[in-house]
Amino acid sequence: MCISLSLCPSLTSGSQPFASSHPLLSYRSTTSKNSPFLIRSRLSMDSTIPEVAYDYSPFLRIYKDGHVERLRGTDIVPSGLDPKTNVLSKDAVYSPELNLSSRLYRPHNTNPDKKLPVLVYYHGGGFCIENPFNFRYHDHLNNLVAVSNVIAISVDYRLAPEHPLPIAYDDSWTALKWVASHVNGDGPEEWLNSQADFGRVFLAGDSAGANLAHQVAMRYGQEKLSGIDLTGVILVHPYFWGKEPIGTEGENLESKSRIDAIWNFVCPTSSGLDDPLINPLVDPRLDSLGGDRLLVIIGGKDFLRERGWHYYEWLSKGGWEGAAEIMEGKDDEHVFHLNDPTCENAVALLKRIASFINKDEA
Repeated sequence: MCISLSLCPSLTSGSQPFASSHPLLSYRSTTSKNSPFLIRSRLSMDSTIPEVAYDYSPFLRIYKDGHVERLRGTDIVPSGLDPKTNVLSKDAVYSPELNLSSRLYRPHNTNPDKKLPVLVYYHGGGFCIENPFNFRYHDHLNNLVAVSNVIAISVDYRLAPEHPLPIAYDDSWTALKWVASHVNGDGPEEWLNSQADFGRVFLAGDSAGANLAHQVAMRYGQEKLSGIDLTGVILVHPYFWGKEPIGTEGENLESKSRIDAIWNFVCPTSSGLDDPLINPLVDPRLDSLGGDRLLVIIGGKDFLRERGWHYYEWLSKGGWEGAAEIMEGKDDEHVFHLNDPTCENAVALLKRIASFINKDEA
């Protein structure tokens, strides 16, 4: 997710909100149960300056004319050969109707006759910021593919608030169906036709992307996809939540109220914080989660830690027939590995994911 200031104090943006001393502007600032940060009514002497309705700096602003200004995660870096990791990438459209693309990755010097596991990856960003083509996620996928020796598909999906949930869930499922269209070797993308091992498919994501991966796995458990064997699901710092605080969440109710509001913002038609889309533990179908294995990675200093831990415990002790594993970085904050990918704990996180994916190869 990585949108709550309380969760991500180290994240900054090059774009800063207008200062309150700006000669043309004055503010009326109020808080709202529907707004994680500030509602700022910008009164201008110049009618050409757009008025801000909601200010979620340093992440995004929503203007009264309806347009959204994203303040981070909007950069795009080109695909191609990464000299640091020797991983090759390229972009491919998975939904021409919606003009949605994914970025594909594979090791460059790989045996063309060797089939590789398939990793479908969903980026985080609170369902409303980030994209798979920016530097942070491009760098992360290069590193992940290099250490795991997989073909990866990093999925772009439509973002709230212009496209509120459940739209991102539908896009994420569409992307997996596009991957499955290659199982007979006649799909639109040759990398998947020739080198993908559809008997070893993994779903993964961080934060909100982990939530998406969970929901796609739930849908797979209900509907299946011909030719696809969902071997495992990897959830890094998953964005799960609920109405009542659990564990240490009760020690910081201000932070909890912010995260409460984020869900209402991105999914305005939701039944609330105990909607199974955000609180999987209330989902009566949770035992039908697709996949044979599950890896949950949590951070000891992540405000979402308790939710990830309880999710793991429920699946490992409940009626789900798969095998669940958990990894906890004691001092790790929310999606720390994206901010400091070369630190010792980030390297350990990648190695654990690679070990999980290649378990049957060991």
